[in-house]
Amino acid sequence: MKRRELLKLAGLTAALLTTTAMLAGGARAQDKKWKIGFSQVTTIEPWRAQFNKDILAEAAKHPEVELIITDGEDKTEKQVADVENLIRQEVDALLVSPKESAGLTGVVQQAIDAKIPVFVLDRNVETNDYTQFVGGDNKLIGRAAGEYAVELLGGKGKAAGNVVEIWGGMGTQPAHDRHDGFHEFTDKEPGIKYLLDQQSGDWKQDQAYNIMATALRNNEKIDLVYGHNDPMAYGAYLAAKDVGREKDIKFIGIDGLPNEGVQLVANGELTATFTYVTPGAEGLRQAIKFLNGEKVEKTITLPTQKITKENAAQILKDNGL
Repeated sequence: MKRRELLKLAGLTAALLTTTAMLAGGARAQDKKWKIGFSQVTTIEPWRAQFNKDILAEAAKHPEVELIITDGEDKTEKQVADVENLIRQEVDALLVSPKESAGLTGVVQQAIDAKIPVFVLDRNVETNDYTQFVGGDNKLIGRAAGEYAVELLGGKGKAAGNVVEIWGGMGTQPAHDRHDGFHEFTDKEPGIKYLLDQQSGDWKQDQAYNIMATALRNNEKIDLVYGHNDPMAYGAYLAAKDVGREKDIKFIGIDGLPNEGVQLVANGELTATFTYVTPGAEGLRQAIKFLNGEKVEKTITLPTQKITKENAAQILKDNGL
């Protein structure tokens, strides 16, 4: 089975496991103390599937919690409807990971107005009235990626090369932060040239493949690809491989899931990835802490790590892979 098929299968399998676990927990709802709703944007992307697995694993440690997970099916309208339904169910706390910041702001404000504590995970919304934000610092991760890109292209003051950047969703703050952080380093190097103008792969491998295929046709020399997540970086790698140019290009991604980005780095298909820890477990812990009357911080920032060939094998070993 091809690698791209394995990645899709892994995501679908994790989503199926999530659905099964949710159904299994439903029968015990009458014994729960807290009803917590979680609005997930999608369940089929590998990082999102891991996100759900992490939050379910944490929920299993808390028999007092009934966790309701909804799937926005990668559509803003569906996710808005999901949150509205959770509000009607009068959940004790709402966790939400928006598809689009602006698109979910209104319904998040509805929850806030209904006196439901709201925990925003991964992608922010355009209001500060929520209880807490839990996620990685995307600008910091972008900076780390940009600093490493400069190193790969010759070092500070000497870096040179043609760079393809493949954006995540243009309507999401993480994509803008990952772009801005990256360019804080690369824009200081006059020898670095950018070949695309804000081409969005919407976080998806197949769309990134198509963007890269076009870039390869139009440019004889590409030195580095910066994908805003690992699936897109891998999609770009596959496009380059299909025309025999993958060995001439460095590929950098973000997410660092052991069975995805780390494995791709270990295989030599990506040059590096940067971990973007899913906020599911921490978000649920924080919501329970708040419901139990404890004070929570306004923002929880999760750590990141650069993963290259040098440490990928050990990370895989540590995760039993």
